[in-house]
Amino acid sequence: MNTTVTAATDDEVIPATKVWLERAVIGLNLCPFAKAVHVKNQIRYVLSRAIDPKALCAELIDELRFLHAADPAVLDTTLLIHPHVLTNFLDYNDFLDVADTAVADLGFIGDIQIASFHPHYQFAGTEADDIDNYTNRSPYPMLHLLRETSIEFAVTAFPDASQIFERNIETLRRIGHDGWHELSIATPSEYAVKQIADVQKK
Repeated sequence: MNTTVTAATDDEVIPATKVWLERAVIGLNLCPFAKAVHVKNQIRYVLSRAIDPKALCAELIDELRFLHAADPAVLDTTLLIHPHVLTNFLDYNDFLDVADTAVADLGFIGDIQIASFHPHYQFAGTEADDIDNYTNRSPYPMLHLLRETSIEFAVTAFPDASQIFERNIETLRRIGHDGWHELSIATPSEYAVKQIADVQKK
């Protein structure tokens, strides 16, 4: 099962990403640091319309500079979502080296790092449909730009941060593919229908 949002328009990309963040990342507590920046509106959502890696790299550089220059109290992290390029996971995985090089070339090592999320994310040594991979599966390919200081603060606030990955694997194995599918509503309109159905059940 993949989590790609099919036949979505650009208008649906950011709302669907927010649904994923709220229902999966925060709802399952896959990232205990996500809720605070979400509640404080400190997440910047950027929809890339790039159709090739070169254009995406240019946008990434712009967003790295923007985040670096921004007031951390206003903007903590950026999700650069690129639904029209690097939809193949192997191509996306190769691009991560380009992304890290951009961080280094800008002199931002130690200030910003990039985390990776993709609809077909696959860890080495796993099968494509292993539930373990879903810790890093998102509705669309995206690059998550994070401040190093925020990571350091979060690790201090959550002493068991090193165990987050293992705990996430346990959570996903517990809910399984059916549970993930229930959380990963494909589109905002489907999410609204699900919300109405849930209310009617009560």
